[in-house]
Amino acid sequence: MKGILGVTGTPGTGKKSVAPLAADLLGVGCFGINELALAHGFAKAKGDEFEVDAGRLRRAVSSLVPRPSVLYGHLLPAVLDPRLAERVVVLRCEPGVLKGRLAARGYPPAKVRENLEAELIGLVSSEAHEAFGPVAFDLDATSTTPARAAAAVAMLSEGGKGGPRIDWTLNYDSAAKLRSLLPPG
Repeated sequence: MKGILGVTGTPGTGKKSVAPLAADLLGVGCFGINELALAHGFAKAKGDEFEVDAGRLRRAVSSLVPRPSVLYGHLLPAVLDPRLAERVVVLRCEPGVLKGRLAARGYPPAKVRENLEAELIGLVSSEAHEAFGPVAFDLDATSTTPARAAAAVAMLSEGGKGGPRIDWTLNYDSAAKLRSLLPPG
């Protein structure tokens, strides 16, 4: 690996757990987009969250992130120049499972719903495939351990073949199934 391996996905899909493990397997550094943004002044507080200036961070990534390395975060398609991306892996999680993960983190119902909708329609996946084209791959991280997902990410970074893009909408083909995703309240 000579460039940047990107790991992205909807919040709760496992990026923060998987990316450092994949970097260790590959023997390279690992950088979180949110941490870079905060450390270098590309983010400002907005209530109990923060807003990243993706344009400024995008211009700075080439000097902030050495190559080879792993860069991860849900904003990856907005901040990583495709010319720097060797491979990009989009971690995906079945929405019913993701709902439990986000609830366990204490996300408010509106935030749970927003992220479930994003995962259900493949928002981050679509952005990654549009931005990075043939070097972007989906990886179902629903029922695997972070170590196994990291091994799969490392394998993909070294030229392994990815599977087909993931379409969760095929599993939620009725109103009742879609309503099952809604947070209580």
